[in-house]
Amino acid sequence: MSVEAAKHARELLLKEYRGALSTQSKAMPGFPFGSVVPYCLDDQGRPLILISRIAQHTHNLRKDPKCSLMVGERGAEDVQAVGRLTYLAEAEQLTEAAAITAAAERYYRYFPEARGYDTAHDFDFWVLNPVRHRYIGGFGAIHWLDQVTLANPFAGQVEVRMVDHMNSDHANAIEHYVTLTGLPHTAPATLVGIDSEGMHLRIGEGLHWLGFPEPCNTSTQVREALVLLARASEWPKKQTA
Repeated sequence: MSVEAAKHARELLLKEYRGALSTQSKAMPGFPFGSVVPYCLDDQGRPLILISRIAQHTHNLRKDPKCSLMVGERGAEDVQAVGRLTYLAEAEQLTEAAAITAAAERYYRYFPEARGYDTAHDFDFWVLNPVRHRYIGGFGAIHWLDQVTLANPFAGQVEVRMVDHMNSDHANAIEHYVTLTGLPHTAPATLVGIDSEGMHLRIGEGLHWLGFPEPCNTSTQVREALVLLARASEWPKKQTA
């Protein structure tokens, strides 16, 4: 059960791209401080955030890196009947040039409007290193999970090449994925990321994760999955653990 719960928790983390960050208040000691942050997952599957040096949550994290990120399913009529995840973490600012470059390349694919924040407005990249997770999959489905994150086997130039190839040569296939899954056709869809369990699309300012029918751990498996989905008349059901 914990394996299946961890899978569902990870999928929630993959597909939401926003959460409530709770930090320990520096100005009001003893009180939690909540704020909303967008995020994408880094090469290790950890939430990657871009935050201002003058923001209250940044001051809090510099004093005490212990925090949590609460992620829930968007658009739910009954928030207690759907999945939500509390991701307990130790926040870490990225300081090495190579790590910052890799973070920027990834983050700006997902959030291009944020490009330049790190230099023009004193923003920095941080990652949330996981400590433990509390996942609730609905009424009575409650789990403490030690392991949720999963490293992305394609992170780096392999992923960049796959994303660029699909956007350049297979825009029709991407639009077909949008049609199959019922996503809005409000703007042309572009691929922004691929992980072993699915793909990330950007439509206008919205981000959407589409899960593969089964995990893909090699570039060949990803290519086969993308071809299969491009030819499908309906989105295949995912395999269960």
